[in-house]
Amino acid sequence: MASSIRRRRPLLTLAGLMLAAVALPAAAQASVGLELDGGWQFRQADSSDQHGKDPRARAWRTASVPGTVHTDLLALGAIPDPYTGMAEGGLQWIGLADWEYRRTFDVTSERLDDARSDLVFEGLDTFAGVYLNGEKLLEADNFHRTWRVPVQGRLKAQGNELRVVLHSPIRRVLPQVLAMPHKIAGNYPSPWGDEPKDAMTGNFVRKPGYHYGWDWGPRYVTAGIWKPVRLESWDAVRIDDMQLRQDSVTAKLAHVQARIAIDVARAGRYALRLWQIAPDGTRTQAAEQAFDAKPGQRTLEAALRIANPRRWYPAGYGAQPLYRFDAQIVGDGEILAQASERTGLRSVELRRDQDANGQGFGFVINGVPVFAKGANSIPFDMFPARTSDAQIRRILTAARDANMNMLRVWGGGHYERDAFYAIADELGLMIWQDFMFGGGMQPAYEPAFRASVVAEARDQVRRLRDHPSIVLWCGNNEEEIAWKNWGQGKQLIEADPDFARRVWDGYVQLFGRDLRKMVAQEAGGIAYWASSPGNDLAEQANTPEAGDMHYWSVWVEKQPVEEYLNVTPRFMSEFGLQAWPSLRTVRDYAGDAPLAVDSAVVVAHQKFLAGKGNERILDYIRMQYGDRSLQEARDFDDFVYLSQVMQAEGIELAALHHRASRPVTMGSLYWQLNDVWPGASWSGIDWYGRPKALQFHARRFFAPVAVAALRKDGKTTVSLLSDRTQATRGELRMRIFDLDGRLLRERRTPVDLPALAATAVLQQGDAELLGDADPRRTVAVFDLTVAGEPASRDVVYFAAAKDIAWPDPQLQTALRREPAPAQAGDDHYRLDLSAKAFARAVWIDFGELDAALQDNALSLVPGETVSLRVDASASLADLRKALRVRSLADTLSRDQ
Repeated sequence: MASSIRRRRPLLTLAGLMLAAVALPAAAQASVGLELDGGWQFRQADSSDQHGKDPRARAWRTASVPGTVHTDLLALGAIPDPYTGMAEGGLQWIGLADWEYRRTFDVTSERLDDARSDLVFEGLDTFAGVYLNGEKLLEADNFHRTWRVPVQGRLKAQGNELRVVLHSPIRRVLPQVLAMPHKIAGNYPSPWGDEPKDAMTGNFVRKPGYHYGWDWGPRYVTAGIWKPVRLESWDAVRIDDMQLRQDSVTAKLAHVQARIAIDVARAGRYALRLWQIAPDGTRTQAAEQAFDAKPGQRTLEAALRIANPRRWYPAGYGAQPLYRFDAQIVGDGEILAQASERTGLRSVELRRDQDANGQGFGFVINGVPVFAKGANSIPFDMFPARTSDAQIRRILTAARDANMNMLRVWGGGHYERDAFYAIADELGLMIWQDFMFGGGMQPAYEPAFRASVVAEARDQVRRLRDHPSIVLWCGNNEEEIAWKNWGQGKQLIEADPDFARRVWDGYVQLFGRDLRKMVAQEAGGIAYWASSPGNDLAEQANTPEAGDMHYWSVWVEKQPVEEYLNVTPRFMSEFGLQAWPSLRTVRDYAGDAPLAVDSAVVVAHQKFLAGKGNERILDYIRMQYGDRSLQEARDFDDFVYLSQVMQAEGIELAALHHRASRPVTMGSLYWQLNDVWPGASWSGIDWYGRPKALQFHARRFFAPVAVAALRKDGKTTVSLLSDRTQATRGELRMRIFDLDGRLLRERRTPVDLPALAATAVLQQGDAELLGDADPRRTVAVFDLTVAGEPASRDVVYFAAAKDIAWPDPQLQTALRREPAPAQAGDDHYRLDLSAKAFARAVWIDFGELDAALQDNALSLVPGETVSLRVDASASLADLRKALRVRSLADTLSRDQ
């Protein structure tokens, strides 16, 4: 883990005091911390004019900190599970109520005698009055900030009462929004009547936008103490912050500037000792300097030179070695304070060279231009305090295992916890980090609002800046394009030109100047980007010629997926198609309720177009697979399956086009990686961590070495894709089959794959590929084999799936147990799968049993056998009984 001090954690906690006393000189205990996460109670505040349906919400009850009111009420049994059934509408009263939390704590006489004591709140949600022994200490108003309040002289030995009063953000802000003669645009109006649809409050509050509802998640306007609370005391000096600024990193030498910010309580002569722990564990002293200090804050600096550094690379480009640096402040030979920080040494550049196609947009790590492959991540839960580190690791590891090397942390959520970035460091996942602005327009014309945002941003940049995974800070998500292209600016200009000018000037001040300046000062050389999509405040935003692009003509505007081939961006940071999670996931929240496209519980968990997103999914299923595929979704299982096939095949088409367009295009990040709750969305992994077909496709279309066979306007272009830094050689095999398995033509060709390139090796029209074959009964299969790389395959279809008479592939399975145990205690099985006719979109399922498959969502060539590893705790007999295998033919041939 990274620096405990930089993360605003104390050197010691009461729980660890005895162990720490063994490890450190006694004087080190002069800087201690009392964790205040336990022993809390909560209730609905007397100030509320909203009353819950359960009287237990009005009395003092046990609370969890970190936590939120919703999860405390759930633990109490006062509300139903917010994710189950149709609970959402009945829980909106929680966001309209005021709440209060309280606890008492004692302080030892040693701590009372310390020169300094601070109460530290790492996260308050959101409008919070904090009281100590009846005295008001703080009025917080920003979910994303850390709050530190001096309390020396205000503490007593026993019975200190800490009370936090949390005010409804809706009721706090709504009067001022209603009073505005002209409103600035919000995001998603509430369907529940808790605020008027023309007076949305979310964008006036520094709180996660998704709490107010999004098109993939519910509306739960939370309140609570969502991060840890502690009392920090020290008598001499405290390390407030530690930065490892990488001024220059090459293969031969790394220049690192260590900057240690300290808070001195007592004047004296001190020394800084800095230790370096190399990736192999070797520990050496890197610097030592003595200094005289007066009470107050100051920054110490030490220049470090690391010869022949082991450099950090993104996944697929090299290893991820991590260095640790320990800082100690010593006085009279004793350690008074210390901090530790972990980082990876690398150079990072956002390269924006002009070329014949416009202006490039690509990331260069250690001099290597990296094609960014990945997805957008959203929060892992509606209630972030209950997200576990293990859950984060599972999802990020799944991303890495799908050959991703970048995630974009989207701006409508919250800055992720430390573990997220530490795990990304370990896995080699580059992080595009948005500041937390998800859409609409902000009241940046108010200086106080801008000042709050800058303070928030400084807290977060300082907390995260030493993570080697972070390669970009971005001001916001879609605010600029909404103003310029979606009518928000035009409408306000027509209604009130003077106010519109103030709004836009405030936007430019915040995102063009304030945040840019703060990143330049604090982020250690990482680039800043004003808005996504955009061109860093150039006149045109969201253009293929420059900057990054969000492309939603497919899906939002109902264009066919083939339109992906007509847009070649410099960097695609958003595009997507929706799909439903597995039937098992739906049953987990729907229970025994009837399931259909329009059943109430299904619509309640479909947030696009206020529940009508299923109609959009049906539109795309019918475009690709025809009306006969779903007759008003007579079988919900078919609907789920076809939605996932449609999503996976569509995103694969786009991603392969982006990769084949290298170096014009240098990134492909689809929307989205994960979910905040179980429901319909654009994710590849659902809230339970269960992969959709897209997740399996992504592992193949993001493979470091792959083949892309893209058919457009009756011509197929075959490109060889390589992210490897060395040229390689392989073989390209082309086979033309009829669907029943007859091989019509075959050709094997030795091929060269240049390093870091997409190379077109074949372009042929349909007539050249097909000859006299029936395009509705013929496929072209392209296989690329390169020594040391997984085999890659792409299939070209010459007619839409709805126009093909799919034969029964006669899928055959054989499941056996293998002796070698799998990790995590599961048993290890082997599934052999074969088909007698061509099988498209083969899906393997074990029903209610937990089973992890090595691969899924496959296309099988006739006569081919695929052998897959299966990890499961279930018995062989149970797995065989539950096993179900289907292909596209099982659905599309029913009505023929």
